[in-house]
Amino acid sequence: MAGQGVTKILILEDSRDSLNAVTAMAEHVSETVAVVPVKSLEEARAALNGAQQPFQAFLLDINLNPDDKKDCSGMTFAREIRAKKEYAFTPIVMITSIANMELAAYRELHCYQYLIKPYRKSDIEQLVGKLLFLSQQGETRESFVMVKKDGVNYKLFCKDIICVRAVPRGVGFVLAKEEMRVPYLSIRQLLEKLPKKRFLQVHRMCVVNLDYIDYVDTVNGLIRLKNGETAEVGVTYKNGLLQKINGKDE
Repeated sequence: MAGQGVTKILILEDSRDSLNAVTAMAEHVSETVAVVPVKSLEEARAALNGAQQPFQAFLLDINLNPDDKKDCSGMTFAREIRAKKEYAFTPIVMITSIANMELAAYRELHCYQYLIKPYRKSDIEQLVGKLLFLSQQGETRESFVMVKKDGVNYKLFCKDIICVRAVPRGVGFVLAKEEMRVPYLSIRQLLEKLPKKRFLQVHRMCVVNLDYIDYVDTVNGLIRLKNGETAEVGVTYKNGLLQKINGKDE
């Protein structure tokens, strides 16, 4: 099953019996759930790289080698998923018996959930139900960036970021409800995290959210944002801005 309206989930589990069971539980939730079951790191990589339609979620077992308690192939695959821009915000669920990996999974990979074995059928069905709802509502595509300030990780949703300006030794976020200064982060580093279709660098010191642009003054090289602020447009960024605006209005 593939196409619009389908929630496509890749499930990685080395045990054939467990893989079949979880697949059946997931598909039982709705006929719009399409599971791609794989039982090895190699199969998972092939499925990921060969997918014609993107996955909406991943359910991954961490240990794929029961004879090696230190095996963390599932985490390796999760890192490879996150390295792909199209999956930077896709929910990843770790299904495993390794409880002490939970903190690393959340901090490093921004996992959606961490499910400890043994689990019940209702656990899987409830989880898939949430993923199905998110997919149908389009929330799996809701972009966010993780930033670190004073040793604390913050999730900033892109819809709330109005613009970002370079400040001494960091960047300053202008958000819908507040402002936040994040040290040791550059505009260049931030651009690698932000979705290109939504954000544009308009000056060497400034990035704006296209959704918040109210008016562009091409004569004076200024942008008026919907929160009342203005942003200067650098000469080298003017053409790129005009192309984005024109493309957006089509």
